[in-house]
Amino acid sequence: MRHDFIDRYSRIESPVHRLPVGLKFISLLFLIITIVTVPGNLYLLFLAILVFLLSIVKISKIPFSFIFKRLLLMEPFVIGIAILSIFQPDGLSIFLRILIKSTLCLLTIIVFSNLTRFSDLLNFLKKIRMPSVLLNVIALMYRYIFILIDEAERMQRARKSRTFTENKRRYWLMQGSLIGQLFIRSYERGERIYRAMRARGFS
Repeated sequence: MRHDFIDRYSRIESPVHRLPVGLKFISLLFLIITIVTVPGNLYLLFLAILVFLLSIVKISKIPFSFIFKRLLLMEPFVIGIAILSIFQPDGLSIFLRILIKSTLCLLTIIVFSNLTRFSDLLNFLKKIRMPSVLLNVIALMYRYIFILIDEAERMQRARKSRTFTENKRRYWLMQGSLIGQLFIRSYERGERIYRAMRARGFS
């Protein structure tokens, strides 16, 4: 199983890719903490962070289209969470702040994941003595993403092989059903992994 859905460009050569993993990781944390903690009305600061991230993308030779597509895939979840704030007093302002901050955090993570190989990141976290339990959890989460992608691709192939013609309404109904099935299968697979780990002495 080999996927490059997340970190397709983490192995290319560029000045940014050659920077130490520790420096990139600290920069990631600094940017995310800054985005999350500063007041939501500092729009010039957010614009400066956006320009900085796009400059990094340009220097590192990562296609803007790739970054945009990955961001677009995750943006509906951000909007779904942020839209709940509209019903509060001053809801539109809160909605915009949540949307801007969440989008910038996602963009930061997407860019970082394509600047650093995951194995290099794990080695760095091990060097700074991150607890082994957390390291194992991070590694399992990363690998589990690709298992979910495989599962989703198999389900899509099965759907296409059984469907010759379909209208838009039927298509979206089937997509909703597939998402529900994927969640159920993910939960069941997670339970099996949990029981297997408990059987091997994990607690």
